[in-house]
Amino acid sequence: MSRINKNVVLALLTLTSSAFLLFQLYYYKHYLSAKNAAGLSKSKGSRIGFDSIQWRAVKKFIMLTSSQNVPVFLIDPLILELINKNFEQVKNTSYGSTSECKFFCVPRDFTTFALQYHLRKNEEGWFRIAENMGFQCIKIESKDPRLDGIDSLSGTEIPLHYICRLATHAIHLVVFHDRSGNYLWHGHLRLKEHIDRKFVPFRKLRFGRYPGAFDRPELQQVTVDGLEVLIPKDPMHFVEEMPHSRFIECRYKEARAFFQQYLDDNTVEAMAFRKSAKELLQLAAKTLNKLGVPFWLSSGTCLGWYRQCNIIPYSKDVDLGIFIQDYKSDIILAFQDAGLPLKHKFGKVEDSLELSFQGKDDVKLDIFFFYEETDHMWNGGTQAKTGKKFKYLFPKFTLCWTEFVDMKVHVPCETLEYIEANYGKTWKIPVKTWDWKRSPPNVQPNGIWPISEWDEVIQLY
Repeated sequence: MSRINKNVVLALLTLTSSAFLLFQLYYYKHYLSAKNAAGLSKSKGSRIGFDSIQWRAVKKFIMLTSSQNVPVFLIDPLILELINKNFEQVKNTSYGSTSECKFFCVPRDFTTFALQYHLRKNEEGWFRIAENMGFQCIKIESKDPRLDGIDSLSGTEIPLHYICRLATHAIHLVVFHDRSGNYLWHGHLRLKEHIDRKFVPFRKLRFGRYPGAFDRPELQQVTVDGLEVLIPKDPMHFVEEMPHSRFIECRYKEARAFFQQYLDDNTVEAMAFRKSAKELLQLAAKTLNKLGVPFWLSSGTCLGWYRQCNIIPYSKDVDLGIFIQDYKSDIILAFQDAGLPLKHKFGKVEDSLELSFQGKDDVKLDIFFFYEETDHMWNGGTQAKTGKKFKYLFPKFTLCWTEFVDMKVHVPCETLEYIEANYGKTWKIPVKTWDWKRSPPNVQPNGIWPISEWDEVIQLY
């Protein structure tokens, strides 16, 4: 009996030991090994987020462009903002040292890059390689607006946008073209009939809703999420340009029609005035840009741009507009330092301010300051002899870029409404006799300056 009990006990002990050993093996396999692997992975540096489709699409695109020596640079506003917030970290990140994807892995439909047109190479070759890498690509072209003024070249098409899709993510490559005035321009993204409207969610694109103009950015190479990319040296300056980048082309065809009806003045005097006016406008732009004061073409200068893509030779001056909130107290001194003495100053900062500077060859620069009311804007005028004030009313407007006399300058986006307010519905007809107190349809009396304030509001030189 005791022998049986001993055998039973031994069997039970053996069974218990085997069960415990099996439990230990199971625990080690399913718990400790996983925990140790996690700890080991953590200690060696995990690759968090690098399996996202966004990062893989960007990586393949950079590999593609690098292999073809196509120098693209990142202009995606979301990514540039993130980079700017972590700029010191990005600058100090070396290639291959990144363990977590923080920028290109952000969920989104597109990542946007740019390419300067003159650096484009072997388009067919890299399109073919892109398809071999799994991308599906489309190209958006349109006529070159710079050639609209040349009959024989009008209609020539240029590439404006490329879109390459990999699975659910797409790369939007915006083609920037060089323009006179040392700035970059991109065109409108208009889909032609043969393009599939469902290829990507086009409405979510940040570039291409309208043509745009940007300062030429200085570029630098950085490592972002383990990838070497070019970005603007001042990322936020580029991002801040975006909401104000809309570009309006000069109306070349309408200008040709105008000169067919009204012959252009190509006399020696007219050519000399246009040359002097162009130089004065360039000097004024340089001075105001240095001060950080935004301005736009106004009055006759704006009419000349809109109607005939040129300076009106009989206007005898250059007209600019500035919002009164952008006025700076050192503006007069800055123009005098630039060689443009003050000819007269009318009004006060709080009411009807107007400045006039004397350029070379008796060409005058007039700066009108605009005030905003609830439903309109206005600028003032003052008659020196009587002290009478005048107000010129305009519908509210915003500013767009354009190109004028080889410069990137602002004009009112709502140009036609602006022109009609100042010159009426007959603005297409040249008028060489113009009375600023009676001729404009938007002028109205605005009181009279008190005699006691004349020395302050009317300064003649």
